[in-house]
Amino acid sequence: MFQISKVTPTHSQSNRLSFLNQHICPPFCFLIRSFWRNGSYLHPIAQFDNIFLMKKVNIFIVLIVGIFFLIQEGFLFGEELDPAILSTQEKKVMEWRKERNLFFKSHERSPLTTKEKRNFKGLKYFPFNPQYVFHGPIERYILHINNPEYYATFLTNRGTKKRYIRYGKFHFKLDGKEYTVQIYKSILSDALFVPFKDMTNGGETYEGGRYIDAEILAGYHMVLDFNTAYNPSCVYNDKFICILPPKENMLNIRIDAGEKNPK
Repeated sequence: MFQISKVTPTHSQSNRLSFLNQHICPPFCFLIRSFWRNGSYLHPIAQFDNIFLMKKVNIFIVLIVGIFFLIQEGFLFGEELDPAILSTQEKKVMEWRKERNLFFKSHERSPLTTKEKRNFKGLKYFPFNPQYVFHGPIERYILHINNPEYYATFLTNRGTKKRYIRYGKFHFKLDGKEYTVQIYKSILSDALFVPFKDMTNGGETYEGGRYIDAEILAGYHMVLDFNTAYNPSCVYNDKFICILPPKENMLNIRIDAGEKNPK
């Protein structure tokens, strides 16, 4: 005969079940519910006491939660986008490059001199490469404004300093290896800013590193597209002030994407 023993769930146990119901897929949930019905545990062997069964259930919960977080870890890293979205992204990148060329050619705030504008033929870029486009969640920093870590202070090419807000970090995988870049936000806008260096600096790209601008997407996600990496304005005119990328964003890999060294 089966024995049914009444056990009142504790607050922590209820929280576990609530977490599992919200985050673990239904195939796992129905297994949990089989142990828990109307505040009762059901066990088929009479001599098993409640404490032993509770331990079994807790171990089972730990195993399931462990599996969940192993799966979740895969979603932490930026993933390459599907072909349809990549096609749209490529069009955006090419349009952005046209606008940037127009800015350099004709805008009053262009870093080029009048003579250089007349002779300007366009900026140099690597061909668009979908391998360098990543979409994923931002691991945000939740810092109070009085926290000393709230602001990041960068050195500039002129020896001065400039402040940005530490917004978070972004993880991505390239050629089977995991990388992380720190993300910053301008004090005056919601635009995200990623200054970085890589193994192409000093050769195909500017030795001082490059920048990427991005936007905050729904659910605090972002697209990190190295095809939009651009040179600081001081590369074209040393009268401009440009920040130097932090050591945290020095990538030990080649990024063959984005704007090339003009020289």
